Amino acid sequence: MPKPESFPIETIFVPTKQKKAIKPETVAEIAESMLEIGQQTPISIRRDGDRLVLVEGLHRLEACKALGETTILAVVVTAEFAEHKPQLAERPEVEAERLKMARLKQLRLEREAAEASTAASKGAGATQASRTHPAKGARDNPKASPGRTVKSKPKSLSDWITQQKGSGGRY
Repeated sequence: MPKPESFPIETIFVPTKQKKAIKPETVAEIAESMLEIGQQTPISIRRDGDRLVLVEGLHRLEACKALGETTILAVVVTAEFAEHKPQLAERPEVEAERLKMARLKQLRLEREAAEASTAASKGAGATQASRTHPAKGARDNPKASPGRTVKSKPKSLSDWITQQKGSGGRY
């Protein structure tokens, strides 16, 4: 059984047919899982001349890309073993991957908390500003004469005549 190794993500070629099968919701679920527990199953790749071609693990590869990873655990397989999916046991490289993912999660949580704190302080500042500088209007203006209201603009000639009769004006 081949041993999982770390490969640069940018060197792995994804066939066009596989790219069409990407499901963003699956990528998001796997990325969240990777933040929690790390990569549990390596992807499968094969050598094709000078390049590495993805055999299995498209969503894991995309999840690592989404997380900003530059490397991924993979197993190099031959055509006969393309269906082989080794499970990772407790190995030093797996533990290192878990620690890296835990650090990434902690950094993400700290960044989100800082953004929430900044947004909250900006929101509190806006609320305080609106309390100290009220908008000036007839209700807030102590010099405005009591009982006076602004008449609405008439929509038709008959509305204007009715308004004029009610105010005692001439028409």
